[in-house]
Amino acid sequence: MAFEIPKTQYTGKIKEVTIGSGSKAVTIGGEEVLPFYIFEGDMPNPPRVAMEIWDYDPSGEWPKAALEPFKNVVSDPVEWAKMCVEEYGADILVIQLKSTDPNGMDRPADEAAEIAKRVIDSVDVPVVLWGTADNEKDEKVLRKIAEICEGKNVSLSPVEEANHKGIGASALAYKQVVVASTPIDVNLAKQLNILLENLGVPLDRIIIDPTTGGLGYGLEYTYSVIERIKMAALVQEDDKLQNPIITNVGNEVWKCKEAGQDLDEAPTLGDPERRGVIMECVTALCCLLAGADVVILRHPESVRLVKSFIDLMLNGGSAKDVGEISKRLPAKEADLLSLSPEPDLTIEEEEKKPVPKVKAPPKAKEPEKKVEVEKEAPKPKEEKVVELRPKVEEKKVEEEVEEKKAEERVEVREEDKRRLEEELRKKVEEEIRLKIQQEMMAKEELEKKKKEMAELEKKKKEEEEKRRAEEEERKKQEEVERMEAEFKELREKLSKELEKRREEMEPEEVIESLDMELPDRIGLYLTRIHKHQ
Repeated sequence: MAFEIPKTQYTGKIKEVTIGSGSKAVTIGGEEVLPFYIFEGDMPNPPRVAMEIWDYDPSGEWPKAALEPFKNVVSDPVEWAKMCVEEYGADILVIQLKSTDPNGMDRPADEAAEIAKRVIDSVDVPVVLWGTADNEKDEKVLRKIAEICEGKNVSLSPVEEANHKGIGASALAYKQVVVASTPIDVNLAKQLNILLENLGVPLDRIIIDPTTGGLGYGLEYTYSVIERIKMAALVQEDDKLQNPIITNVGNEVWKCKEAGQDLDEAPTLGDPERRGVIMECVTALCCLLAGADVVILRHPESVRLVKSFIDLMLNGGSAKDVGEISKRLPAKEADLLSLSPEPDLTIEEEEKKPVPKVKAPPKAKEPEKKVEVEKEAPKPKEEKVVELRPKVEEKKVEEEVEEKKAEERVEVREEDKRRLEEELRKKVEEEIRLKIQQEMMAKEELEKKKKEMAELEKKKKEEEEKRRAEEEERKKQEEVERMEAEFKELREKLSKELEKRREEMEPEEVIESLDMELPDRIGLYLTRIHKHQ
């Protein structure tokens, strides 16, 4: 009987989001299964690898290993972007707008937007604009970029709750994509998507950024949140979380201390060049396995290795065919032997444990010649003579001592057992208490979020009704004004016509009409009007 792989049917589906324009536009999302579970369902759009560039020269900030592949182009963002796309095969380009940081260069929004526009025009792949997480400055810069890049379908990031209205409105007006960024929390990610949708941004124009932690710096939290978002989208059919996910891996990994330490500073961590690439690859692979649709990388070797991993997961093959990390910097080796401590080969003799002294049994008294006779036995034949034998008594005493020791050991083991059981019981009770407390806090938080969402919905409904009533009132007022204007115009026209007819009448007729009653006068006027027509 052939083996059949057990399959799970998922009822949800990730929305497809297209970024960029033209033949190189990229569509992400669309999967109906967990990451790389292609034996269970459809994954029409494979995960994509993006490369980052900065909008100014980062030579003084990047580690040597990350800077080496781009050392000839980092001073020109346009040439840098072309190298990433044409030489290293980036599917998507990410422009890190580091120069706009108010705590750094604080480049004006207009100037930063012009640089971004030149880069966008120089490549044919989709572009993501990534700000500095300063809400006020990001809003100014990203709104300006959205305006001058109308029709390019770029992605604006990070969009947070504090600036979602300004950036979201610009993205809606100029038809751009937004990257909703929240600090590693499923509920906050869902809430921000709801706020953007209420603003008018369609859900198929939103990408989720759950915030990425580097290897050893919170990666486990990122993995957990991405996995929970995917499960909520596919299993629980939460349509507010059925969006593709992007992770800013390179920027987080290469700012870690370990990624930038030289061999002299950390000789036990191995080759610094390979170390940074491995850290970046491990972080990216974890994000992909959790459910990320786009990973942003920095080093070309990381791009090559991660692309090879995606191809192997989707199409099969052997990882042995993937080449090892190629070095660009001179090889260095650390003398680990000189760093290792001298081995201590001395062997101390084990101190002999003192043998517990056993009290010597009391010396047996010599048997008395007297024969003890029981009082109730008068006959001498029934007298019993008891002789004490020292050797037998000594053996019995030793056995009693051993039995006593064994009993003490059993008592100690029983005491340890009871103590361990008590500690285990307390530990379990504490875990149960903490779990119940966490569940209650989570429940309270959920209720709070539900209440806030309900208030938002209510507020939105009230605003919509108010707006609709104001619109109807405005229309009524306009209609009244229009009718009054038409009536006034008609009245003026009629007055002029009557005046004209009156001038055309003969004086006698006018005088005659003045002596008549009002109805007769009107009839006369009408007769004269028809007569002159």
